[in-house]
Amino acid sequence: MPATRPPVRPIEALPFWLSLLLLPLLWISALAGGWTLFLVPLFAWVVVSVGDSIAGLNTANPDPDTPESALTLHTAVTLAWPPLQFVTLFAIIGMVAYTQNLAPWELALLTLGFGITTGGIGIVYAHELMHRKSRVERWLGDALMTMALYGHFRSEHLLVHHAYVGTPRDAVTARYNESFHAFILRVLPGCLRSAWAAEKAKLARKGLPVWDRSNPFWRYATLDLAFLLLALIVGGWTGLAVFAGQAFIAIWHLELVNYVEHYGLVRKHLGGGKYEPQKPHHSWNAAHRLSNWLLINLQRHADHHVHPGRAYPLLQTHGPEAAPQLPHGYPLMTLMALAPPLWFSRMNPRVRRWRESFYPEITDWRPYNKLATPLPR
Repeated sequence: MPATRPPVRPIEALPFWLSLLLLPLLWISALAGGWTLFLVPLFAWVVVSVGDSIAGLNTANPDPDTPESALTLHTAVTLAWPPLQFVTLFAIIGMVAYTQNLAPWELALLTLGFGITTGGIGIVYAHELMHRKSRVERWLGDALMTMALYGHFRSEHLLVHHAYVGTPRDAVTARYNESFHAFILRVLPGCLRSAWAAEKAKLARKGLPVWDRSNPFWRYATLDLAFLLLALIVGGWTGLAVFAGQAFIAIWHLELVNYVEHYGLVRKHLGGGKYEPQKPHHSWNAAHRLSNWLLINLQRHADHHVHPGRAYPLLQTHGPEAAPQLPHGYPLMTLMALAPPLWFSRMNPRVRRWRESFYPEITDWRPYNKLATPLPR
């Protein structure tokens, strides 16, 4: 890693606009139907994965102290996505409900394409926006999350996940040998409970009751209901079904990514309920070029957890000496996670090598494999 790193240039923002290609693909699918309805999943999962194998890895790191004035084009895409997603989602819902040009199976595939877009891309932008200091950007992040009916993710992510990742208190740290299917059944209620408890505790520290209007859960609920009502108004029951379906798929896609990001990685228990500080080796890193363009550097996740306020173009990639490496980018890894035998065969040996490399002194890992139970003190 070079001692002096180059500053980010505005022109370097252009590849990160790749995700916008999904929006015209959705319009083509909705208008033409038939085989075109496979365009979004093929692009997001297959084309990008093949592109990763061709484009290779990007291990170059920018200067993390690059001034914000040089990031205008990078920021612009995060601000452009929320209104573009909103217009695309509800305009297409209204169009297909009004024209009735799609058969039921076509509507199902369109819903899948929507969920991949709002979950695989929209929530990635929401994640970036919720970490920003600007109130406008955080509100845009809330809008994206509630378009997936998952607004409480912000509370869970900022107050719970970032504080307790790699410990039993963090529901979305996937345990060693835990399948994705078991993980999501545990996480969906677990995240809601932990998010509510975190906001309740935050209000209590201010001397406020949980029903105080500053509790963001009221904002999440209001936006959820507003988007559901809008879907019903513009598309009737068909529109409501498509909207609810895409939200389900978006949540499923988000939790697939959560599963991949920390699978089997834990922070060392120091005793007395305390854990070591977060380090890059507590998250999986992926330096695959094309998928990092698509996902605005989300795969540089190890650096994000150490520097959660760092803007996405400034995130650093870490080599194997500092962080464990995924064999593929997120699109292919999430597909692998759907097949537990394949996932375990590829990832469990990597987790075991990670243990030997970073924690050779730990000989009994059984306490760390337990689900949501306190480690021995």
